Amino acid sequence: MTHILFTLTAAFTLGLSGLTFNRTHLLSALLCLEGMMLSLFIALTMWCSLNDMIMFSSAPLLLLALSACEAGLGLSLLVATSRTHGSDHLQNLNLLQC
Repeated sequence: MTHILFTLTAAFTLGLSGLTFNRTHLLSALLCLEGMMLSLFIALTMWCSLNDMIMFSSAPLLLLALSACEAGLGLSLLVATSRTHGSDHLQNLNLLQC
């Protein structure tokens, strides 16, 4: 296992573990999701460049565009949640109430 592969795997696992174990604030969950998406973007970019995949060269840009849309949607949910509930604590949110 090369150092780069180990680093990308460690970054993805740290983001995943932060998402599963640290569920106090919505902002920390969004940051963990962004870290996971960025590690996937770098891994896909390096895979395409190392294997000389011309056909899949647009795949990292598509992933980056989707992660930007996800970040925008997450930030809009964060603003809407903080306006309605007063904070971004995930434990205060009850999905059964309208």
